[in-house]
Amino acid sequence: MRKPTLHDVAKAAGVSYATADRVLNARGGVAEKSTLRVQKAIEDLGYERDLHAANLSRGRIYHFRFVLPKGDHSFFRALRGAVEAEQVLARADRVMITIDEFPALDSDALADLLAADGPECDCIAVVATESPRVTTAINALIERGTAVVTLVGDAAPEARAAYVGINNVMAGRTAGRLLRMAHVARPGLVLPIVGALSARDHRERLEGVLAVLGEAGHAVTALPAISSHDRPDLMRDRLTAALAAHPDITGIYSIGAGNRGLIEVLARMPAPRPFVVMHELTPTTRGGLESGLVDAVIDQKPAQGVALAIDVMKAIAAGRDWRDPARDITPTIFLRDNLPDTGNAGDMT
Repeated sequence: MRKPTLHDVAKAAGVSYATADRVLNARGGVAEKSTLRVQKAIEDLGYERDLHAANLSRGRIYHFRFVLPKGDHSFFRALRGAVEAEQVLARADRVMITIDEFPALDSDALADLLAADGPECDCIAVVATESPRVTTAINALIERGTAVVTLVGDAAPEARAAYVGINNVMAGRTAGRLLRMAHVARPGLVLPIVGALSARDHRERLEGVLAVLGEAGHAVTALPAISSHDRPDLMRDRLTAALAAHPDITGIYSIGAGNRGLIEVLARMPAPRPFVVMHELTPTTRGGLESGLVDAVIDQKPAQGVALAIDVMKAIAAGRDWRDPARDITPTIFLRDNLPDTGNAGDMT
């Protein structure tokens, strides 16, 4: 069956093609009653605009900008790789995608980058660390007419147009459930490790794991979280100090990155070692699973997140309604037994 056209929409709404086109492109000058009829016809017919044809007819190119963290973290490299792959595909729709980077977890550097004068763009997707300066910069972009989509963590939820990513509280609760299952026959002491609590995704994951570990009737206790700033060297040093202070630790939940340092410490530990849950399937975490040093990895599917973000940005640029993608991505739990082909992994973290 052929796809409905804008002519079909106009006919179903009882208006002219020009009127339907004005409503679709939000150009105004259409009576509210006619606008509502066109919107209902679009919904009833399941009309979707051909972005390539629309852009071609107007000689327009949309410009989307991704602002991503950089650092010693292969998840961010995988995220950038996913955006680079979409850059090629988006050209067919006359969409140009550019990438800017800032040091991971550096909210001031991110705020400076967002506030700096740059090329005009239709929409920005950003992995944002929360701070008043970042929120101010996001609000300034929105006031200038640039829509903002947040990725990975839902920073500035009161301002952004959409959030694309996993439910991080749910991910933390999932980690907590895995840790509790590992301690079903014994009491336990779990050490959470965050990158930084200024990262909303880290904060929400911590909230989730603590909620599950704190449920009544279970003898699993959580220590205060330590911070690694997503750096392998800090992870190694601070984890070593924590294990020296609490040699009875039986579980570790690594909420952020820097996991190369964690695995180095685990490799030196005598048996029995703690039950370990990490995030993001990278060569480092995969190697940990394969060697038996890591027990579970919760992966948030960066390629799927980037593709979904671009779909939302296209809808925003085209003036179309879109279904809120918040919490659309369900994370995958990888164990040693269900690892995918190595071709799906990124660079070492």
